[in-house]
Amino acid sequence: MLSFNQLEFTLAAPLPPRPPGRDAALEALARDLLLRQGAVDLAARVVVEWSGRLRTAAGRAEFRGSRILLNCRLRAHDEAEIDRTLRHELAHLLAQFRAGRRRVAPHGKEWRRACADLGIADEKRCHDLPFPARRLERRYLYVCSHCRREFLRARPLRGASACFACCRDFNRGCYDRRFKLQLVSR
Repeated sequence: MLSFNQLEFTLAAPLPPRPPGRDAALEALARDLLLRQGAVDLAARVVVEWSGRLRTAAGRAEFRGSRILLNCRLRAHDEAEIDRTLRHELAHLLAQFRAGRRRVAPHGKEWRRACADLGIADEKRCHDLPFPARRLERRYLYVCSHCRREFLRARPLRGASACFACCRDFNRGCYDRRFKLQLVSR
């Protein structure tokens, strides 16, 4: 009979995923990229974190906290995809930094210019990574009492809601209780 110390296993076990949290190496890369663009103040406070809460988004940029969140599922992909996503989100921070207090469109001309400056001139607005998306069953059916248009919802409406098309056509876009949505079935 063989003892356990005589057995040799050669299974290639995948590395355990790192828990969500800050990534010093990616922060250093982000700082270097920002310093090359002259964004010294932003480079000093940028934070890069892995997030287990992101589901379908590859990343998210939060300008107020100078923070970039990357989806933990991104680790299953190659380094080039992680780098591209980091630069994509960094472009959001850089575009807003350059604009100051002026609001910029999330994927507008300022963002595209920042992408080009960060080396991803051909960047798309959305990724095409195979992240699993959870689909909620739409169980609540609402009907407009005026035009009889149907609205399927995953969650019940909270508060008063009206048919936008009817409000727009008959009340200059303002809410009118004549067009309130009625719950028909659950």
